[in-house]
Amino acid sequence: MCRLSVQAGGSVLSGCAIIVRGQPRGGPPPERQINLSNVRAGALARRATQNQPETKDTPDEPWAFQAREFLRKKMIGKEVCFTVEIKTQQGREYGMVYLGKDSSGENIAESLVAEGLATVRREGIRGTNPEQARLCDLEDQAKAAKKGIWSEGGGAHTIRDLKYSIENPRNFVDSLHQKPVNAIIEHVRDGSVVRALLLPDYYLVTVMLSGVKCPSFKRESDGTETPEPFAAEAKFFTESRLLQRDVQIILESCPNQVILGTILHPNGNITELLLKEGFARCVDWSMAVYTQGAEKLRAAERSAKERKVRIWKDYVAPTANLDQKDRQFVAKVMQVVNADAIVVKLNSGEYKTIHLSSIRPPRIEGEVNVTVDYIRAATTAAETGPVPAFPERTCATVTIGGINIAEALVSKGLATVIRYRQDDDQRSSHYDELLAAEARAIKNGKGLHSKKEVPIHRVADISGETQKAKQFLPFLQRAGRSEAVVEYVFSGSRLKLYMPKETCLITFLLAGIECPRGSRNIPGGVPEPFSEEATLFTKELVLQREVEVEVESMDKAGNFIGWLHIEGVNLSVALVENSLSKVHFTAERSAYYKTLQSAEEVARQRKDKIWANYEEKPTEEVAQVSEEKERVANYRPVYVTEITDGLHFYTQDVETGAQLENLMETMRAEIAAQPPVEGSFTPHRGDYCIAKFADGEWYRARVEKVESPAKVHVFYIDYGNREMVSSVRLAALPPAFSTRNLPPQAIEYTFAFIQVPQDEDARADAVDCVVRDIQNTQCLLNVEYGGATCPHVTLLFSDSKDDVGQGLVKEGLVMVDVRKEKHLQKMVTEYLNSQESAKSARLNIWRYGDFRADDADEFGYRR
Repeated sequence: MCRLSVQAGGSVLSGCAIIVRGQPRGGPPPERQINLSNVRAGALARRATQNQPETKDTPDEPWAFQAREFLRKKMIGKEVCFTVEIKTQQGREYGMVYLGKDSSGENIAESLVAEGLATVRREGIRGTNPEQARLCDLEDQAKAAKKGIWSEGGGAHTIRDLKYSIENPRNFVDSLHQKPVNAIIEHVRDGSVVRALLLPDYYLVTVMLSGVKCPSFKRESDGTETPEPFAAEAKFFTESRLLQRDVQIILESCPNQVILGTILHPNGNITELLLKEGFARCVDWSMAVYTQGAEKLRAAERSAKERKVRIWKDYVAPTANLDQKDRQFVAKVMQVVNADAIVVKLNSGEYKTIHLSSIRPPRIEGEVNVTVDYIRAATTAAETGPVPAFPERTCATVTIGGINIAEALVSKGLATVIRYRQDDDQRSSHYDELLAAEARAIKNGKGLHSKKEVPIHRVADISGETQKAKQFLPFLQRAGRSEAVVEYVFSGSRLKLYMPKETCLITFLLAGIECPRGSRNIPGGVPEPFSEEATLFTKELVLQREVEVEVESMDKAGNFIGWLHIEGVNLSVALVENSLSKVHFTAERSAYYKTLQSAEEVARQRKDKIWANYEEKPTEEVAQVSEEKERVANYRPVYVTEITDGLHFYTQDVETGAQLENLMETMRAEIAAQPPVEGSFTPHRGDYCIAKFADGEWYRARVEKVESPAKVHVFYIDYGNREMVSSVRLAALPPAFSTRNLPPQAIEYTFAFIQVPQDEDARADAVDCVVRDIQNTQCLLNVEYGGATCPHVTLLFSDSKDDVGQGLVKEGLVMVDVRKEKHLQKMVTEYLNSQESAKSARLNIWRYGDFRADDADEFGYRR
């Protein structure tokens, strides 16, 4: 009597034939087929022989599959013993099979006959054999009880509708939505490829394990198969655990008609077990669809490599080429070189070029976290053939606010993932996430994976083109502040800007200052002191950032001259404040002259940098010759939409009001047709977006500050009001309604010739009066002079043409700001006369007399 197992890779071929195997010792044990004596079960379905059209599919005989399933559930994974009674000339063995270690266990043939799942071969029965006689008795009892094949109806309902192929496997896989499907593993081709019967619809499909590949059996030209090293062991590893077991399969993808999936068994995940035991390796092309977490597969493979088991027995780990302390650091982004390389500034002040790992060719600002994945050694032209030589490159994963920049690029279809040799470990530490992002981008047709025609983005470079620059100048001057992006910094005060609204590149010179010149601008090539520091300062502050510019004039070479602002900072003033520039006499006519003078005075007192050797010179009387101009009264109709607590106000031009109304109407219709997904927008400071106001309508807005997802400060760019909202009330601004198509309509101004009281109550009285008189009404506006933050203007009531600001002075609600410009003296005199009238009547702030004498500061007022 032999004792073997149906557990270690054994299987049930039919209701009357099984495969048994002994316990493995140093490799897969040999198989042995045992056919049950004296009984017959129905034949299972058989597929027609491939490439032989004369053969046809054979269906199940009635009750055949039920007989197979009866034995499979009873025997798989169990120890059995058997006796061989007959061995034919062809080598077929017939005998009795018992569950357990000896013949006292359950007789399998008797159990089948008793359930009506097999018939007794009575032609070979001898009456003297008690075991054979018992089979006949059991069959008679099954007949009497009408069990199984003896039941009425012929058993047609027991025949499976087997489906050997799927017409559209990709649609079939997608229709399951990656939900686990019950299945039986019918065949194991190699360690990572199986044939599975999907239940309850009886699809017979070949499934390749996602994310891994085992050594396989190569078919030679003569039809024989040659196993790769460890192929047989890997196959037996899978067979012994899964063959004819009840499992669940997650069908994950179907590229090129190959079904990829993950097999789940109560005792574990075969994919991870194969990797951990060194029977398989990770494969990048299918790793992206693995739904259980690709990092688990990488960890399992890493464990096998470290232990050098099986296919990794000769594995040599790549030598680390940098210290651990240099592997992770926080740095400030200084420049985006191209789509996969940035220049960062370390805390030490050192500059370093970082390449994004594992992608082929965002605009980033602020601090980023850098994790160095590997350092790609320098290559020479001889090594790379037709490819040019490369210097040593530091390749890293860069994150900002928890977002992997490389993954973001790939997910939008703006970059592709590099495919490596299987033994190349120099790759991104988040390589699997990159593959998954690329798979999503391909599926959704994003970016370069889109089948649509690639849009052509034309940019006109008018740097140094004098004639083209002359055509643009009036437009830029009228535009006031225009949006721009700093593309390059030539020196502290000379920059190249991209104007997105005009889609052009211009050279821009900072107005009002005299910056140290670099070597390229000086004969002999010797730079002036602190020129490099000024260039570096400007780069750190504005390079590749979004800024606002005011164009005032143009030089003979076609370069535009004006003022550049970034987040409320005037770059000219900042250079002067940091002792990296001097005030130029041309600033005297500008609205920023006083601010520049004040900043220069402070810098001189510090005697820092360009002022290090400065000595005070005796003052001399210098005759100031200035060209005076007449005041120009060019009033235009505006609509006042918002008034701030500091007595600034926002207006919309009446002329462009219809454009705004059309934009809002179209935008809201589009939003109603395709409502944004709540919570899909992640706000960042400076982002343009749409925000749902208290009235339930959507408006264009700009994010000013993000305290938390529940506290986002926004500015409504077309109306001038501010609000703190939850991020769920925000969504991305549709491109068709961006500020390129219609600039922000709310323009900030403040009253000319007026000094607002410092006292809170007095200031509140003035604001209340203005809100009552002009908010949400149409007025006439004229710009009188510039200011540090916004232009100073006079406002007239549309009907009476009375001056709003002068009315505040007459009511004693504000004081007069005395301007020195000669062309404004007539207006200043009128305002002063109104102020004297209010003082005489002791109105409001003057009710206790002229407080501006010795105790002015004490009462919160200044001249």
